[in-house]
Amino acid sequence: MAVINRLFKRDYEAVDTFDVGMVLNGPEVKSVRLGNIRLESAFGKIINGEIYLINSEIPLYRFAKVENYEPARKRKLLLNKKEILKIFTKLNTGGRLTLIPVACYNKGRRIKLSLAVARGRGEIAKKKLERLEDIKREEKKDMKEFMKS
Repeated sequence: MAVINRLFKRDYEAVDTFDVGMVLNGPEVKSVRLGNIRLESAFGKIINGEIYLINSEIPLYRFAKVENYEPARKRKLLLNKKEILKIFTKLNTGGRLTLIPVACYNKGRRIKLSLAVARGRGEIAKKKLERLEDIKREEKKDMKEFMKS
């Protein structure tokens, strides 16, 4: 199982990435293992010296009978103090940097989240990136046609 934030590559440029754990309860774990997690509008935030994932949505596992379930609650991320300090200093030392989730995946029995300290791209940079991707796609298509003949 791997869920990728598709908007990340287009909207952000990664400065540094971290693989972190997440604090989840039982039905959330089962739902994430099925690939039911939305990362498109999610972001990380430092609250009281701990990092939380905010706005990620995990729908309720369909066989769970949980009352007062909140799919978009903030979830604590598991990092050691050195990593939290490193992220904190990067976010506070100039530039418009933010914490964005890149992907959620299984690593053995654990559920991990790839979290990036990222810089947002402007509209011009987004269009330039799309043009480059179009050129690469065309070149790949031409090579494929050339190899057939």
